Amino acid sequence: MHKKISVIGAGSWGTALAILFAEKQAEICLWGHNPEVVKELIDHRTNSLYLPGLHLPSNIRATDQLEDSLDAEFIFMATPSKAIRSVIERISQFSIPSDAVFISCTKGIEHETGKLMSEVLADYLPKNPLAVLSGPNHAAEVAKKIPAAAVLGSAHPDLLKRLQKVFFLPSFRLYTSADIKGIQLGGALKNVCALAAGASDGLNMGDNAKAALVTRALAEITRLGVALGGQRETFYGLSGVGDLMVTCFSRHSRNRAFGERLGRGETLTAIEDSMHMVAEGVFTARSAWRLAHELSVEAPIIKAVYQVLYESKPPHDALWELLERQPRAEPESFFPENR
Repeated sequence: MHKKISVIGAGSWGTALAILFAEKQAEICLWGHNPEVVKELIDHRTNSLYLPGLHLPSNIRATDQLEDSLDAEFIFMATPSKAIRSVIERISQFSIPSDAVFISCTKGIEHETGKLMSEVLADYLPKNPLAVLSGPNHAAEVAKKIPAAAVLGSAHPDLLKRLQKVFFLPSFRLYTSADIKGIQLGGALKNVCALAAGASDGLNMGDNAKAALVTRALAEITRLGVALGGQRETFYGLSGVGDLMVTCFSRHSRNRAFGERLGRGETLTAIEDSMHMVAEGVFTARSAWRLAHELSVEAPIIKAVYQVLYESKPPHDALWELLERQPRAEPESFFPENR
């Protein structure tokens, strides 16, 4: 039995992680910022807003008091990307043990700074060991113990071995990598491409067009990810092509569903107003397009998504313009000489 484990963020992913790790028979603390959600977690052991139909094991303690969750051996950050800086800034104001391990489980790029989530954590917790967790993992399936795999990233090999040993479960297979940047970039950029895949569904463009779109999205994610410091091989792993596939094709994917509604003609504002969960790709599209533009990296799919979201370009026009681009050799576009 391990020491206390905390999960910061009581949305679908944070709740799923708490349920999953409760299998380790540790004390689990689940922090949420919404008092109503936390009250339901305490009173009924359910989270009907974010993860309906599932019950919390008895060793999970929910709280809306942040300090209650900070005396843990492992602290998993599962807040939306747009909130992570404000939450970690609050956390840093408390006395945090220097050996507490913080693991970022959030997929995004901070718009104002272009920083990855681990870099935001490091801004406030420079002495604490940091790791990242990513992969093709839908919360509902993970919480139900349906088999899944993920990748842990850290600059510290000993920490990776420790985390892999602690959190390796029959239904949750963990791989390790030192490529912290690549892992996070794959997880963040695929959300943008999932919006495009969903728009393709909304426009009834068919399976052939969608398969082509996702394949080209992998080339694009790899180009930009390598330019930003990730290792090429990482984008052909769980946090790259694995996460891209599940996010673009799954009925559970918020980003794909969001894109489908865009393709059907709904406005950005109307979709956002009707959703209580975050589609990270909407925020990441701004950061990703800005970084691609600054680095002169060819990113037509990311550009198209950005134009649909923030320049009111019709999804139909954006997707057809992608099809009308100048033909080129496929290997060259996956492995450009100037990258």
